[in-house]
Amino acid sequence: MTPSHDADAVHASACDNCKTPLQGGYCHVCGQNAHNPLRSFGHAVEEVFESFWHLDGRIFRTLRTLLSPGKLANAYLAGHRAPFVAPLRLFVILSVLTFFVAKLTLHFEEVRLPNPPATADGKTNLVAPPDESGISFSKQTTVDAVIKERDKTLDGLVSARAGIPRGLGFVRKPIEENIYATQRLARERIMQLQPDHPSLAQPDRFPVGAPLPEIPMRALITIDGKPFDAETNPVRVGWLPDFANRWFNRKLARAEENVPRVAQDPDYFFTRLIGSVPSALFVLVPVFALLLKLAYIGTRRVYLEHLVVALYSHAYLCLCVLALCLTQAFGSLVTADSYWWKIPYWTVLTAILVWMPIYLLKMQQRVYQQHRIVTLLKFSMLGALYFMMLVTALIFLTLTTWVNA
Repeated sequence: MTPSHDADAVHASACDNCKTPLQGGYCHVCGQNAHNPLRSFGHAVEEVFESFWHLDGRIFRTLRTLLSPGKLANAYLAGHRAPFVAPLRLFVILSVLTFFVAKLTLHFEEVRLPNPPATADGKTNLVAPPDESGISFSKQTTVDAVIKERDKTLDGLVSARAGIPRGLGFVRKPIEENIYATQRLARERIMQLQPDHPSLAQPDRFPVGAPLPEIPMRALITIDGKPFDAETNPVRVGWLPDFANRWFNRKLARAEENVPRVAQDPDYFFTRLIGSVPSALFVLVPVFALLLKLAYIGTRRVYLEHLVVALYSHAYLCLCVLALCLTQAFGSLVTADSYWWKIPYWTVLTAILVWMPIYLLKMQQRVYQQHRIVTLLKFSMLGALYFMMLVTALIFLTLTTWVNA
């Protein structure tokens, strides 16, 4: 195949879509690119990146302009749209990139649960490793003292285990190991003191593998003092129809089942939560634009102009969150005990957090051009309302993620 034939295969003389003779790199009738990505791997890769990043430099020009409060919004509203990435596309790119990076850089350590209830002796380690569990009877010099200490310890352990919700089985298990170990250690001590003592012929009070007492019984959720069960003891909301009550109880049961899962693997829950944040922002951005419309109704700007301001505002916030995530990731690579690293690390984090509200205030001042005091009052009011909506959205996201994890 000759070079000219290769060129014709990649860049045809007529549009593949509408068959119009081509006069350049794009069809002047339908706008399709003259390059065929199926016949050139380079053009295929270019098309993918160009559609997402617009590799003609607009993304970098847009980000540079975005760093100046209000400059990008004013330019776009004034009609200078060609040099910049459209606000919705910029917001989508930054939100997806930001929360993807957040999934990779932000992590939770193992969840720290509250300490279990104290045992009767106040000393026994309820969650000791198996080879260290059980109470020592070395200080008891008589069989009666060993039996008394054993029974008191067992009562405390059994009561503590029963007081922990059944859903937290991974917390109950070490306590069960303590119960069996305490009985074994007591039996060994009695054999040392009096090998023919009658108590050695008796079975353990709590044999290994046998069910342990569940009194006082306790669950994560109780209805009328009884453990919640979606079938036998459900939650019933009087004004809801039966199908809604059944759906609600299934979700509630799922949430209760997820407690130990989330406690054991908090990163799984956190990544699911982070992944759902962009969807919430797509709802909050138009709502914030509506608040701007109401606050600056005297400017006679149409709603879509306020939406542009809202999109650029959230795009900048995503950029700040991205900077926080990257700073956190870089900080995790440095020794935590390095005092001299902590100074610039916390300085950068503090500077980003402090500058975020200042940026948004200056942006509103430059876009709407009202008196500074008026802008400050409106900014404070909008900030309070939006903060409440954001907290509500985060709580809702947390609950839905917990239920559906």
